[in-house]
Amino acid sequence: MKSTMQESKLSVPFIFRHGEMLYGNSKILNFDGENVVEFTYTQVAKRAHALSGALRDLGVGKDDRVATFCFNHNQHLEAYLAIPSMGAILHTLNVRLFADQLEFIVDDAQDKVIIADGIVLGLLLRVLGRSTCVRDVIIVGGYDHSAIEAFGNTSNIQFHEYEALIANGVDVGHFVEPDDENDAAAMCYTSGTTGKPKGVVYSHRSTWLHSIAASSSASLGLSTMDRCLVIVPMFHANAWGIPYAAWMVGADMIMPGRFLQAAPLARMISELAPTVASGVPVIWNDLLHYAKDNEVDFSSVRILSAGGSSVPRSLIEGFRDRYNISLVQGWGMTETSPLCTLAIPPVGTDPERAIEYQVTAGRPVAGVEIRIVDAEGIVAPNDGTTLGEIQVSGPWIASSYYKGVNPESFDGGWLKTGDMGTIDAQGYLRITDRTKDVIKSGGEWISSVELENAIMSHPLVYEAAVIGVPDSKWDERPLACVVVAPGSELSATELSNYILKMVAKWWLPERWSFVDEIPKTSVGKFDKKVLRNLYSQEKLAIETI
Repeated sequence: MKSTMQESKLSVPFIFRHGEMLYGNSKILNFDGENVVEFTYTQVAKRAHALSGALRDLGVGKDDRVATFCFNHNQHLEAYLAIPSMGAILHTLNVRLFADQLEFIVDDAQDKVIIADGIVLGLLLRVLGRSTCVRDVIIVGGYDHSAIEAFGNTSNIQFHEYEALIANGVDVGHFVEPDDENDAAAMCYTSGTTGKPKGVVYSHRSTWLHSIAASSSASLGLSTMDRCLVIVPMFHANAWGIPYAAWMVGADMIMPGRFLQAAPLARMISELAPTVASGVPVIWNDLLHYAKDNEVDFSSVRILSAGGSSVPRSLIEGFRDRYNISLVQGWGMTETSPLCTLAIPPVGTDPERAIEYQVTAGRPVAGVEIRIVDAEGIVAPNDGTTLGEIQVSGPWIASSYYKGVNPESFDGGWLKTGDMGTIDAQGYLRITDRTKDVIKSGGEWISSVELENAIMSHPLVYEAAVIGVPDSKWDERPLACVVVAPGSELSATELSNYILKMVAKWWLPERWSFVDEIPKTSVGKFDKKVLRNLYSQEKLAIETI
């Protein structure tokens, strides 16, 4: 027996149409470093329709890839709405990647048009010099005209100014529903920390379902009452899906552009009163330290979410104790759209015990299933102790990479994440490490993540990253790289004694390096491969205890 229900397609055009029709007075607030420029949903929707018309005039059709090379602002949101809704595919390019990585990604995706911020046009031009697929570049904001003139003499690429282009676009209000809700809507490439970047292609269906999950009261609970500070770059996993989810429910959005430092974020929070904000732990750590010496009004905030790397217990406690704000940790990947788990304590949890749940990666949101698979390929029990690789399945989880590369990352409908962890009887996931970062010392595993969190709980530690380094006796031992808070002093012995109460004695690093900063990847994670290279080249000052 089949149901009697209609089979309406789950699609980005539906999200676009819904927000446009119902929430026309909701606002998009652009911060440009000094001022705030305000748009309504109605204005953004009209501009998005004009953009789709302009792209059609440039010859963009079904399944053509239109890339963006932009920070967070209303024009980027207009591209989010327009491109999938006209039957083309949105491809977000990471402005923090190196030119050779961008060149590979543009060529691999076969981008036809790129919408780029003028401020990063110089990097893009270095990429386009060897491109054979890009035909048009649309420039947002001011730019160096002389660079374009010099480049244009040797290229067939046509350049256009965004505002002039959409001024000529026809506001037709026309949507192209996908033939199949599983058709491609957007694509994003992994950061390529191991091997070449790999393409992940999101469907209309997966985007729609992910938006529903993000707005569910069992997750972030977004609603028309919210104002979202969209800190996560829109070029990284679709800003964790927040723009689509917020548009679907009519939430205001604050777009910070490239101004992600603590001072401008503090100003946005104090003056624009967001209720929800999402970012990597580095962002929140910087902001919390900034707020020690500068007044920041957090009174509007109901929830902060963090992901991308493990959130130190001290960071969660800092926002809780000083501002009564819940910092909710989540876990996911580019391949998972990215929402998988959220560390929300069970109902009725004693407030004193809530932190024990908040320091986990959380439990899966509805629609996602997770499991632990041990080294022999056997699914492990949810006992909170059996360690293995985390695998994930669900309707917004990738089942393959673009062009079928790296098929070994998938196992019978499950994505093999490369993260190591445990799951307890209540379904809470604890991530111990990436498979490439876990330290095997004398045949036993040491979690670099747990060591980092223990070290960063010290009040005078700003950041810490732990890597495994060769050891003649134990094969590998941990090396702790530490950034001390400005104006403070710490010794390796002091830190070792401090963390002894938190980790097993045999975990204690013998090697310590005090550094000015921890190198970061393009998405704000600790770049441990850089630290390993520095160590192998003897460029780190090592203190041994």
